[in-house]
Amino acid sequence: MEISKTSILNLTFLTLLFTGLLYIFLISPSSTSFPPLKAASPACPGQRKSAGSATDEAVLADDLDIALRRASMANRTVIIAIVNQAYADPANSEDSDRTMLDLFLESFWLGEGTRKLLDHVLVVAMDRTAYMMCKFRRLNCYRLVTEGVNFAGEKLYMSEDFIKMMWSRTIFLADVLRRGYSFIFTDTDVMWLRNPLARLSSNETEDLQISTDVFNGDPWSEKNLINTGFYFVRSNNRTISLFETWYSTKDNATGKKEQDVLLDLMRLGMFRVLGLKVRFLDTQYFSGFCTDSKDFGAVTTVHANCCRSIVAKVFDLTAVLRDWKRYKFSNRRPGYARNRTVRHMWTKHVGCWKSWRVTMNNTVH
Repeated sequence: MEISKTSILNLTFLTLLFTGLLYIFLISPSSTSFPPLKAASPACPGQRKSAGSATDEAVLADDLDIALRRASMANRTVIIAIVNQAYADPANSEDSDRTMLDLFLESFWLGEGTRKLLDHVLVVAMDRTAYMMCKFRRLNCYRLVTEGVNFAGEKLYMSEDFIKMMWSRTIFLADVLRRGYSFIFTDTDVMWLRNPLARLSSNETEDLQISTDVFNGDPWSEKNLINTGFYFVRSNNRTISLFETWYSTKDNATGKKEQDVLLDLMRLGMFRVLGLKVRFLDTQYFSGFCTDSKDFGAVTTVHANCCRSIVAKVFDLTAVLRDWKRYKFSNRRPGYARNRTVRHMWTKHVGCWKSWRVTMNNTVH
């Protein structure tokens, strides 16, 4: 029986397709579910070794390798903050000349033992304006480009663009781990009032230390309500697997932000399946607007969580820094250390409370 040319071509195509899929799923060393990212920051001239390649030192360093190496501490740990135009450009607000990035940086200046940490902060810009504002402030900057997406404007909490931006953040951080860098991730609406390294565990068997909206008193309990606005993660096979598993679930999590998905994975036992040792951080030290720390003498960070808009966060975080300065000045007064009756209180987070009063067209009051 004669076989037509069309049948032969179809068979050849199917064979090649099957071979390609077999290579992707069984041979390819990296997960194919991750879309490509590219850098827009200028590369340094000359050949340099990749910071994250222990097996092939002949690989040329790309822009991210160079940025990570520049910001890294001696133990290959970096502090990563991600910003877009809405968080970095003062022209974005008619109500204030201060941006979220300004407040973030000011907290390092006002904090105790935090100024030196700025050398290890890598600011990841999601758009060109944010990158230029970062360079203007002479920080360690890296431009992250996600093809076909514009992350410049304000992304209201739980909007579609907000969720997309959170997932772009997750895949980027997975890449950092794969390059062999541990990191402290911090939202820029987190005020660094004391050096968190003094409170975070140095035990290298602990893979992830993550902040909570509400702390139940047990640092090992998976019943804690986690918050991905501040956490410390060590680079190893377990944490890389966590981030890849985390990201791979995004297509089946319509309407959920990455924090909700990670919480779901935790409650399904994924941390234990991957062999992760996770510590949940006490809100007495790593606090936020959901649960204020009651101890000014111990508080390390303050996060503007439980808040919906940038304007509200800037308003209330300005008050946080004002409260912190008052505490520091009063602490310097003669005899203050002997007077334990003085109790400092945080200003009420009025702006953030009001930010939840939303009209039907999602305009924040």
